[in-house]
Amino acid sequence: MREMARTRRGAWTAALLAVTVTGSLISGCTSGGGATDGRSPSQSPSESGTGTVNAGPVLAVKIDNAPDARPQTGLDAADVVYAEQVEGGLSRLMAVFARTLPDAVGPVRSARESDLELLRQFHDPTLAFSGAQHKLLPLIDDAPLDPEPAGKVPDAWYRGAGKAAPHNLYLRPRRLMDSVPGDAALTTGFHFGAAPSGGTPETSRTVRFPSARFTFTWSAERGRWLVAMDGTPTVTTDGKTVAPATVVIQYVKVRTSKYHDFLGNNTPFTESVGSGTAQVLRDGRAFDANWTRPEASDGTRFTTPDGAPMNFAPGQVWVVLAKA
Repeated sequence: MREMARTRRGAWTAALLAVTVTGSLISGCTSGGGATDGRSPSQSPSESGTGTVNAGPVLAVKIDNAPDARPQTGLDAADVVYAEQVEGGLSRLMAVFARTLPDAVGPVRSARESDLELLRQFHDPTLAFSGAQHKLLPLIDDAPLDPEPAGKVPDAWYRGAGKAAPHNLYLRPRRLMDSVPGDAALTTGFHFGAAPSGGTPETSRTVRFPSARFTFTWSAERGRWLVAMDGTPTVTTDGKTVAPATVVIQYVKVRTSKYHDFLGNNTPFTESVGSGTAQVLRDGRAFDANWTRPEASDGTRFTTPDGAPMNFAPGQVWVVLAKA
């Protein structure tokens, strides 16, 4: 099924342009040792929720994070959640699914140029998004991923009740993918295992964007970090608390791009290739770390100050791409 879709990718640029103009479905562009990830040849894929094993691509979904979009759906089921800056200093999320496909995910919003670089660390990922600026569509079509904009598979998308457009577009992931790929598809460079020595006790950490903020509060009872966005606890539409095991504050270059939204606000470009510093929150402690990603096709390697792999705690990982 994916192979047939890939052969038709060129035709989708024109289709995407038409859908963007009409706006029928797409929303506009607004506001020590341990187990490694799928790059390790010694690790086998995990079982999916249906009991099948597959080494296929991950599903990445662009998720709206405006106040009117909350609470979100399916966010608790993601293996990795990236938080990135968009126009006006606001934030948007990209959720990556490899082990579980929830019944629904959303609200889904538009893609950005930064997503294309970030997703290069996965092999042929599927990117689900509501649309994009028309000048960006050819870049998405040429990128090494399978673009799944709203409307391409009509029965995979629906408008939910209770929220106004454009904050009510949802995806049924199982209409796009027959099965989940498992751990082997998480080729992010992440390393999981026992916590390194050292670190400092941490009960709460807030990361600020110009017009958004994320707060992670340690819950010793749950052994997880409770997420709050813009001061509001993050729960899903079915009442589940979003609580990652590891939070990574990755300091990166955020620069202007050649793209703007319809109000004229510049779209920031987040550089995820290169190197820099990070803070890793796990087990109620904060650890200094360094990160490096020499090429776009590489995973991101996190290390302790002495160069040892920085182990993450097993479970969901949030990566907040903060301006250095």
